Amino acid sequence: AVSSSIGSNIFDILVGLPLPWLLYTLYNSGQKGQSFPVTVGAEDLDISLYILIGMLMVVIGSIALFKWRMIKEMGYFYFFMYFLYVGQELARTSWC
Repeated sequence: AVSSSIGSNIFDILVGLPLPWLLYTLYNSGQKGQSFPVTVGAEDLDISLYILIGMLMVVIGSIALFKWRMIKEMGYFYFFMYFLYVGQELARTSWC
């Protein structure tokens, strides 16, 4: 189950996100003779990247800490980390 979810996420990031943008760009550039870039509004992209790298290090470290075994405590830890992530995202989001 773990390798399936990791593989699914990797597929989503490498295919699921860029493929619609590629098709949009190819469709619009072919119709009008010019390209229309897809803009992504992310002012805090650097902070999000640091958080992603930090979470990845925490996940790898916790897997090693739990001696590469899936136990209940590991699941509780990941629930805690998820709620911590959601909390910081909500705190950083501007609602106006």
